[in-house]
Formats: sequence, structure tokens, C-alpha cells
Amino acid sequence: MGAHTLEQLFNPKGIAVFGASERAGAVGTTVLANLIAAGFKGAIVPINPKHTQIQGLRCWPDVAQVEAALARKLDLAVIATPAASVPGIVRQCGEAGFKGAVILSAGFAEAGAAGKALQSEILEIAQHFSMRLIGPNCLGMMRPAIGLNATFSHNQASKGQLALVSQSGALVTAVLDWAQAHGVGFSAIVSTGDAADVDFGDVLDYLALDPQTKGILLYVEGIHHARGFLSGLRAAARIKPVIVLKSARHAEGSRAAATHTGALMGADDVFDAALERAGVVRVERITQWFSAAQTLAQLGGSGMSSGMNLREGRVLILTNGGGPGVMATDRAADLLMPLATLSAETLAALNAFLPANWSHANPVDILGDADAQRYGEAVRLCLADAGVDTMVVLLTPQAMTDPLACAEAVIQQAQQQGNGRHKPVLVCWMGETLVNEARVRFDAAGIPQFRSPESAVEALAYLLDYRRNQNLLMQAPSPLSEDTPADIEGARLIMQQARSEGRMVLSLRESKAILSAFRIPNHPSVLVRDANEAMIVAESLGYPLALKISAPALTHKTDVGGVRLNVQSAQSVRHQVQEMLDKVRAAHPDVAIEGV
Repeated sequence: MGAHTLEQLFNPKGIAVFGASERAGAVGTTVLANLIAAGFKGAIVPINPKHTQIQGLRCWPDVAQVEAALARKLDLAVIATPAASVPGIVRQCGEAGFKGAVILSAGFAEAGAAGKALQSEILEIAQHFSMRLIGPNCLGMMRPAIGLNATFSHNQASKGQLALVSQSGALVTAVLDWAQAHGVGFSAIVSTGDAADVDFGDVLDYLALDPQTKGILLYVEGIHHARGFLSGLRAAARIKPVIVLKSARHAEGSRAAATHTGALMGADDVFDAALERAGVVRVERITQWFSAAQTLAQLGGSGMSSGMNLREGRVLILTNGGGPGVMATDRAADLLMPLATLSAETLAALNAFLPANWSHANPVDILGDADAQRYGEAVRLCLADAGVDTMVVLLTPQAMTDPLACAEAVIQQAQQQGNGRHKPVLVCWMGETLVNEARVRFDAAGIPQFRSPESAVEALAYLLDYRRNQNLLMQAPSPLSEDTPADIEGARLIMQQARSEGRMVLSLRESKAILSAFRIPNHPSVLVRDANEAMIVAESLGYPLALKISAPALTHKTDVGGVRLNVQSAQSVRHQVQEMLDKVRAAHPDVAIEGV
């Protein structure tokens, strides 16, 4: 197999920095300083016709004048010049044999028609020379293991096993600041920006086989090439955990994202379904992003592939304080996670050594005076129960508690009975100063640890989601019957008609017709004009029924009271259809309503 087309971007031999500078605050100043400070071992060559030396390095007016021995070492360009100059620079680099460029400059697709034309021009030039481009309008990229920091961020990333791929450069800088404070390192960081060439799909395809990367964090605002994105996503998710943080979940956010990335995002529920089918996990907050990634990298990657069996996901919560146990239980209920029910044998064994006033149920409260021996034995017995699939262990540092000794006891049982036997154990040692040493010990032992009960339960939920989505990823839909070929032309005509009317969303009838065209079974539906007709049709269909207003101009029917579920009688059908029609007509008098 030949080298990946992104290999020169992730492992360059030498870098030319166009727009390198010594002017305070300039992008070219920062990116050159970052490359030097990160300790990149290859050649670093500043390019700027106004200088002969920049930041202690000899500066050249253009690539063509770089001495031959040095020029042969250059294969990556970092461009921080005005947008209008970028096409000429890309051409220079192509003629000099460069294989990649990181374009930090703004003023392309996000800047209107003229910018889009400029972006098309640089892409055409790059393709002519078989160059790959990251950006434009991006923060850049990092590869900490080789000292590559081709960004204008003020933070250097530490070496680690998580890859971060983001459309937003601003988010990357914030994440880097957070990661430094929490000891989180990275195998690679890529800011895609306007993604004229290299998009999410390309980067995911590379990272899927990157041995330095054990988990992938993805920040998505909009998708340029949906098919490539999903292909890369599925390829990566088969091998390692992929965690997606997607903004623009609502229409207002989508419009805001489009103004600075030039990308558009479709319906959020469609995106969710695609992610689930691709085998990845989606989160909504940055803190969840890292919790999920760390947990899955520790337990979900190699652990899953080697047979971690979460079965029904029944969780056992063990604590030395009632309050934290209740907090964890509430969060589990929020996330629809089933609590484990201990067997009679396990209850008897716990009764034999725990104080008489322990909780006698899940959550298992082993009381505030619990020592390391009590923690270890309780964890051992609970993990041995066949009705327990996974476990969250909590500790509050009370006067008689030794957090480190308790941690050692839990680690021993988790490694022997839990994670070592495919029952994941997550922990939360609450507090700060008194539990710091224990947290370090958990990290060293590879046991996911969290600062709040809710965070631990949420991370466990991501693990369960990951396992479920991985199962979906491995399922192949059954093929269409050869006896009844798909009516592709009929489906195409339906979609063409909708587009000719300026619609991007199909009506219910059209959607069902598309499904039928591909021989996909769906529930029968009938369009009725009024409440009396609805009552007659309802009797022929049977109950319960769902009612939905048919008005192509209304995309979100639920928001206007246009959906009713579980309708059980003819009288209820007539009443609810009439009420629904009246309500929608009053709220939207100018909208054409086909019926229900």
C-alpha cells in the first residue's frame, strides 16, 4: 500500500512559512515562533521578500531562490499572506514539488462570491500539482510527537493519544487551554476551516490507521461533502472511538455557522441518525466531549474489540455517602440507564460483613466510615453478581476515610474482576486536595475517574452508546429483492418536483412514496380533507392512530401543534383533526393546508 495522500501534511520533512514576520501580533510571526518553540526537527524556512533574516533564521524572497540543498527538504507550505497572493504562492509551491499546504489566510468561501472564486482557483492549482490543502481560513495543524505546531495558537499541545479535528479554530484554542490545565495530550490537531480540499472525511481516513491516535474528537458545524464524511467516519469508528460535538443544532446556529465556514448543515435529527449508524457517539458540551473520549480511549477501544460485554448496561452504584449516590442515580434515570438488581446471594454476602444499616439496595451505600477493606470487598462482591454489567464507585473524603488506600483496593478489584473481565468500572473521588493523589493513581491504572457523580454516569452512558452504535455499524441492511427492483426514476421525479417548487423538505406523502419506491415497508397513511372524512377513514385503518397536518410550507409540524399521537377512537379523531386544522389555520393563515 502506498503512502496516504495526507502523509506530507502530518509528517513533513521541511516547512516553508510564507508571510513569516517579526511584527508583534502578526500571524506569520506567531506561526514561525510556534514551529521553532515546538522543536520541529526538519527544515524551517521563512519566505518574505522584505527580510533577509527573521527570528534567527535566514529568510528568502521566494521558494525559487532557496538554495537547492535546502529546497529539496521542503514539502509543506504554511501560508499566512493576504488572500489575493495565495494562488501565486500555491503555484510556486507546486512547481517546487511541495505536496501539501496549510493556508491560514482568510477571505475565501466565507467572504462571498469573490472569495469563493479565489478558493476555486487555489484548489484548481493544487489539484494540477497533486497537492493537498488544509484551510483556508483555519488555525492550522499540530503533530506534537514530531514538534509540529503550524498554527497561530498561543498554546502548545502536549503529546497524547487523542486527535482533535475541528472546523472552528477558536474552539481549538479554547480546548488547548483547557487541556493544558487538565493534563490532556494530543496525537494530532487539525483545524479544517473552509475545507477547500482536505475535509473531515480525508482527515478521518488518515487518523483511522494512525498508530499514535487512540480516540478522535470531532467538532462539526457544517458538512461540505456528506458522502466522504460518512465514509471516513465509518472507517475510523470501526477501529477507534470517535466522539462528535456538533453545534448548529438549531436553525439560528446553522445560519451563524454558515457565515464563517461557508458550509451548510441539514436537519439535526438526520445528522444524529447518520452518526448513530456510523458507529460514533455524539455529545453536546465540551466537558462531555473530553469525558467521553477519555473513557472510550481507556475502555471502549481495545477493550471493546477484545470482548467487553456490557450486555444490558445494568449499572451498580457504590458509595460511602447517600447524597452522591442519589445524584448518580438521578442522572442514570435521566439517561434511561437501568440500575442493576442484586441477587439474593450477593445481598446475603454483603449483609455478612457490612454494618446492619447499609442501604440493602442499589445504590449500595457502605456508609461514611467505610475503609479500604470494606470498599474492596464490596466492589468484589458486586462485580461478581451476574446481574451487574458495569459499576460506578463514589467516595467522599470523610474523617475516617483514606482516599488513596480505598483507591488501591478498588483498583485491585477492578483489574481482577471488572475491567480485566470486561465489566467496566468508573470512579468519582469527590473533593480536591484530599483526593488528588488517588486520582493520579487511578489515571496510572487506566481507570476512568471523574470529579462529579453525574459526570461519571454520563461517561458510562457514552460507553453504552458506543457499544450499541458499534453493533449497528456491523449490521448490513438486507438487500432489495431482485424480483422487485427499486423504482429509482419514480423517486427521482418526486425529488425533482419538490426542488422545482423551491422545497428542500419532502411532505409525508412524498417521503412514503420514496420509501415505497425502494421497497422499504412503511405504515399505510391516508390524506383526508376534514374531520368527518378523517373519522370514516380511521375506522377502516384501526387504532391507535397518528395524525399529522399536511402543509409542505410547514417544516416542523410539532412546533405548530400539527401532530397528535396515540389517538384511540373515532370521536377523538374527529375532535383532534378539527382542533388541529383550526389551530394551524389561525397561526398561519397564509399557508396552504392540504389536509391531515
